[in-house]
Amino acid sequence: MRLLCHDLSPMRPFPVHLECSACSARYETSGLHNLCTGCGGPLLAQYELQRRPALRETVRSRAANLWRYFELLPVDSADAIVTLGEGATPLLPSRLGEGVFIKDESKNPTRSFKSRGMACAVSMAKSLGAKRLAAPTAGNAGAALSAYGARAGLPVFVAMPVDTPQSIVDECRRFGAEVELVQGVITDAAKRVQRSIAENGGFDLSTLKEPYRVEGKKTMGYELLDDLGRLPDAILYPTGGGTGLIGMWKAFDEMERLGWIGSERPRMFAVQSEGCAPIVRAFDHSLDSAPEWERPQTSAWGLRVPRAIGDRLMLRALRDSKGGAIAVPEASIEHAAAELRREGIDAGPESGAAVVAWRLLRQKGVLRDGEQVVLFNTGGDKYR
Repeated sequence: MRLLCHDLSPMRPFPVHLECSACSARYETSGLHNLCTGCGGPLLAQYELQRRPALRETVRSRAANLWRYFELLPVDSADAIVTLGEGATPLLPSRLGEGVFIKDESKNPTRSFKSRGMACAVSMAKSLGAKRLAAPTAGNAGAALSAYGARAGLPVFVAMPVDTPQSIVDECRRFGAEVELVQGVITDAAKRVQRSIAENGGFDLSTLKEPYRVEGKKTMGYELLDDLGRLPDAILYPTGGGTGLIGMWKAFDEMERLGWIGSERPRMFAVQSEGCAPIVRAFDHSLDSAPEWERPQTSAWGLRVPRAIGDRLMLRALRDSKGGAIAVPEASIEHAAAELRREGIDAGPESGAAVVAWRLLRQKGVLRDGEQVVLFNTGGDKYR
């Protein structure tokens, strides 16, 4: 099995730089960067793309994994890639209804879409000289960082809320990560990560506090075009930190500039729990940013993010796509996830929230018969 592509370009065809998503300040990719030093905004990789319709067929001819999109990712060479075989997850027709598909990210090496982001971020961090990696987590991100850090041969520090399921704690430790449990939620874990870096050094791979996790996640958008031959009419995405949603929206813009698609876009819907719904509240109140959610409570650990640094980017994507944001009743999430498991899908509670959202949007007439709708199973049932 070829995990890497045999025909990766020896030189980057599209120059790339980093750009602040808030103030447009420009940075080079030759050094390690976190947030914009001027305004504190997230940095995003921007490529000087040209129309290359033929590149789509070149990509499709390669081994089925995330790195088939090499020209559209920030690594400079195949030698810099840290991989466990991530990407190319199945898009499965669902018994929920005609035209409904499940993008099953549980098939990634660490059983969640976080594998994509960490593969890219750890590859870049190692190639740029990072000696120690650190991040807060509500669950799957810490597991993915621990695995990819081990693959890269780099020590990893992970901080997580004290009530994080033991299965996640054990998974991180099995991969050799140093794990610390903290009182509070993921924002409190993030403060502990900052103290650890100040005391011991290391590079912060927190969600959108570095530029490359979103690059790995954007490949989900590229894969949808390959899976369907077109973009779906709507995407329902369980949303915590939001890198996947932001990444896919970025990918659609890149694909248009490459000449792979036109101006059409899926309607993007952020799905959250009523127990922690900062993006939904901000969307409903026409806010440009999402104030922190007080006392977040949800069994869908990946959704328990009371404040996201990418809030402005998410809200902009939701509105530009003519999509929306929806919070679902907490009590309905696990039952809906169990429905997907009865289809043979390794579905976590976050995916159950997407199923509930699909039904609610159908009832409201927002989603209509004949539309192609993709629900994301962002990860497996790992919390037991």
